[in-house]
Amino acid sequence: MIRVVIVDDQELVRAGLRALAVHDGDVEVVAEAGTGREGVARVREHRPDVVLMDIRMPGTDGLEATRAIVADPALETVRVLVLTTFDEDEHVVEAIRSGAVGYLLKDVSPGDLRSAIRVVADGGSLLSPAITASVMRAAVEGAPHALDAGRLESLTAREREVLEQVGRGLTNDEIARVLFLSPATARTYVSRLLAKLGARDRAALVVLAYETGLVRPGD
Repeated sequence: MIRVVIVDDQELVRAGLRALAVHDGDVEVVAEAGTGREGVARVREHRPDVVLMDIRMPGTDGLEATRAIVADPALETVRVLVLTTFDEDEHVVEAIRSGAVGYLLKDVSPGDLRSAIRVVADGGSLLSPAITASVMRAAVEGAPHALDAGRLESLTAREREVLEQVGRGLTNDEIARVLFLSPATARTYVSRLLAKLGARDRAALVVLAYETGLVRPGD
């Protein structure tokens, strides 16, 4: 069973997410919270596999709650997936910088919600190519260190190519096909990038690709 905590200030939204998440029988919602502060407490109490985290909440918001969860060594295995709308681009970028593994639009379909929970519980990141460019535009336009290509000086030419494809939202198998690598080699390159760049996960690599100008919105 995949154990989930839902954090959202709207009770109706929480009820809907709970009903959708548990539908197939492999997900258990172990707790809910209506504020970020309460959410952090519930996460520390239950240590779930996945947290569905709203961004906008009164008091402690989803960004602060995400940072608190990621900074707690006892919660190292907890994966935070933020819930967002299109008008919250800059907040999503900040959430990913804070350690969230990806994002879901609040109008996500039932099947996509359950798939997303499984993906992140299995160690993956959720960055839809369809909306990544929109979300990451804030990283390019608003980050004080945007387009700092010097952060990639330690990378080989091939590692830059792999990072570019990660930034475009490609999976390891897709990267392997585009760059004529084996899937195992593509995975090795991604793991190497995480270590070299000090990135927590694949989502952080995507932000880095945009912030350094390796990938630009609209590419």
